[in-house]
Amino acid sequence: MEIKKAPLIDEFSTIKHKNIYYVGDLSLLKSRKVSIVGTRKPISYTKEMVFRLSNSLSKVGVSVVSGGAMGVDIIALDASLPNCISVMPCSLDLIYPKVNENKIKKIYENALAISEYEATFRATKWSFVQRNRLVTLLGEVLIIAEADLNSGSMRSFEWAKKYNRDVYVLAHRLGQSEGTNYLLKNNLAKAIYDIDEFIDSLNIEKTESKKESLEDDDIIEFCLKNSNYEDALVKFGDKIFEYELYGKIAIENNFIRVL
Repeated sequence: MEIKKAPLIDEFSTIKHKNIYYVGDLSLLKSRKVSIVGTRKPISYTKEMVFRLSNSLSKVGVSVVSGGAMGVDIIALDASLPNCISVMPCSLDLIYPKVNENKIKKIYENALAISEYEATFRATKWSFVQRNRLVTLLGEVLIIAEADLNSGSMRSFEWAKKYNRDVYVLAHRLGQSEGTNYLLKNNLAKAIYDIDEFIDSLNIEKTESKKESLEDDDIIEFCLKNSNYEDALVKFGDKIFEYELYGKIAIENNFIRVL
């Protein structure tokens, strides 16, 4: 793993550091980007929706930006590989959190990880705040997938206001995700009710996508619309394992990602 240093570019014009440190494909910073954050302990619904949303964004060439933490962050990054950017609260030679080590290494190898900090810098309370700031700054919009009222994800909303970023949230039931429901109640965020409609709202230039080129494959088409592994297994049986063996799909955390 080679950690490199790059001078400030436009996206970092408000950051006091003169350089950033990175591992991976720095050109991803020039792609269309959406930031996704949320709780470290998401409910099953949030996990599935974050996976589907992130995977769908990646398929149209949008890079997902998140913080690499447990829960929503790592699900969003993993589902959007190789179009993802992980912003780290520590130096890149120290992988944090350790529980996500394998997935973060995949990001190092196949996407992009960035940090403001030189080697051996360990995460601190304030560096988590600065990481959230940078995650919010990089995206065109901020999506808060699930959050309690007094959480780090809700602090990201404050950064979004400062940087004039539109904020979106997933629709949740009453009593769930009180932070995002508060934002909706007070007209501080917009709800995502349909993933395709949300992506269309970004006005992404339409090109022939993998989804279009594979639309005649029933299994691939199903997995693009429904990433739940159990549902796919019930409908197609052992063919799902064949598709995994042939490298057409990956099965991770009970979700399916089309490769």
